[in-house]
Amino acid sequence: MASAREEILQRIRNARVPAAAPVVRGYLQEGPGGIDLFAERVADYRAIVHVVTDVPQALERLRGKRIVAPQDVPAEWLIDGVTWLHEPLTIAELDQADGVLTGCAVAIADTGTIVLDGGEAQGRRALTLLPDYHLCVVRADQIAGSVPEALGRLEPTRPLTFISGPSATSDIELDRVEGVHGPRTLEVLIVT
Repeated sequence: MASAREEILQRIRNARVPAAAPVVRGYLQEGPGGIDLFAERVADYRAIVHVVTDVPQALERLRGKRIVAPQDVPAEWLIDGVTWLHEPLTIAELDQADGVLTGCAVAIADTGTIVLDGGEAQGRRALTLLPDYHLCVVRADQIAGSVPEALGRLEPTRPLTFISGPSATSDIELDRVEGVHGPRTLEVLIVT
């Protein structure tokens, strides 16, 4: 005679599991969105935000700096007067750069979040985690209103990095410390 444990395990082994039905979620797919809301929310996280029409002109602030840029950033972003560093770079070389310039996969207006997936103009994850300064270019058409809308635009198998302002944490006395787990300064260019 089988023990109760053995009987239960046998029932589990013999169980017929029906095909999983799709889960219907009634999430609001499109939020109020927009450039203004995204700019306000990302600034709430202490990011520096500029709404621009001309990316190369907005990048003039980088002259004289050593900036890491992924290999596939648009050529017009690589303005003169900047020492552009490209992969492959060691961790030490990334850490010694003045900053990094990237694009993004999508931005979320409702939360002020930027999402990177390692796609075009984004590079590998370490590029945006080691330098102390991250300048991210966000096109207006990349701004989703809500998190569900943004997730619908992303490839779920890609490595996703969600950025909501400069890296920060608080110690036991709730003193804010920036730059612990990533860039101390996040600057965002929203391109209209």
